[in-house]
Amino acid sequence: MISETMQTALNEQINAELYSSYLYLSMSAWCRGQGLAGAAHWMRMQAGEEMVHALKLFDYVHRRGGKVTVNAVEGPPTAWESVRQVFEHVLTHEQKVTGLIGGLVRLARQQHDRDAEEFLQWYVDEQVEEEESAEEVVSKIKAAEQSALQAGLLDEELGRRKFVFPPETYGS
Repeated sequence: MISETMQTALNEQINAELYSSYLYLSMSAWCRGQGLAGAAHWMRMQAGEEMVHALKLFDYVHRRGGKVTVNAVEGPPTAWESVRQVFEHVLTHEQKVTGLIGGLVRLARQQHDRDAEEFLQWYVDEQVEEEESAEEVVSKIKAAEQSALQAGLLDEELGRRKFVFPPETYGS
């Protein structure tokens, strides 16, 4: 059985992951409006990935005998000055999420909840990957800023990102 404290914290993280999904959908819409189909696609794939993160938490709380409470999701920003600013926002946001996950791990340790701590290790590993991916794109954008050809090639590269919802996210 999950403690009330851990249940509350995980429900807050579900909300944070849903916000992340909304944020990336908003970024996708902005990129599409700027004619950046590849970046829009990358953000849409990221939105799907964040939804999976929320669903994994959702299922975990239920498996532990807890109650999931889905709260309102704050509206994300809708405009940025450049694609570079969009991806810098991605990096900053993912660093924030890394901090949230770290807080959950610390809470699991304080609660002596080894099951939660082991479950959260997947998120720790995922955040390393998320930050690395965002840093890589920001670096590529900076390198391509002086060349329309490079910028176009980068947008094409971003458009090749793949993501498929894992089968386990469809069940409960």
